Amino acid sequence: MATVPAAGVVTGCGDLRVRVVPSLDEVVSALGSGRSAAAAIDIPIGLAESGPRACDREARRLLGPRRSSVFPAPVRAVLGATSYAHACAVSRAHCGKGLSKQLYNILGKIRAVDEVVSPRLQAQLFEACPELSFALMNGGAPMRHAKRTRDGQAARVAVLRTGLEVDVTPLVDRPPSGAARDDVLDALALAWTARRVAAGEGLRLGGDVDDRGLRMEVLA
Repeated sequence: MATVPAAGVVTGCGDLRVRVVPSLDEVVSALGSGRSAAAAIDIPIGLAESGPRACDREARRLLGPRRSSVFPAPVRAVLGATSYAHACAVSRAHCGKGLSKQLYNILGKIRAVDEVVSPRLQAQLFEACPELSFALMNGGAPMRHAKRTRDGQAARVAVLRTGLEVDVTPLVDRPPSGAARDDVLDALALAWTARRVAAGEGLRLGGDVDDRGLRMEVLA
């Protein structure tokens, strides 16, 4: 599985399928039943009480020109905000600055993940960053072009072909209903990371523990 509720990826025994995952509950169920060994999501897990998370700073540093793809996670108190203005006020009170409208727009997803993920579940369900996964597949170099451009999509298909050892072009060219081409590319990148983590490999950034016992880390 990968991003929720965008494109989810199921892999195994040479099989590679992409479908829309409507809720995190389906991912958790698949992990609990053994249908999935690991799942990566592009949603923050583990939230600081104040200040930025170390894993976000490190991911942005490694991504260089693609660093804008890493949204700094909000502080935990922001989860209770009832409006954008309220969220910005709470954020300024706890870390000295507001938050972007883009980050506010996914606050509901962050809240939903925070309500479900436990320290124990985090061993199988973890946070990842598609652009960081692409960079590692690309020999450590951030992708040159943005993922929504033709050149950017072609380059990502090329590195996925090597990383997943299969031509993903048909999957990217025919995204499932509810997902776009770039959603599929991100989901495939996170599937690559999930497979690495399940095999005991992978890069871990951060690792500080929040007040719920969740590790604030990004895997790739």
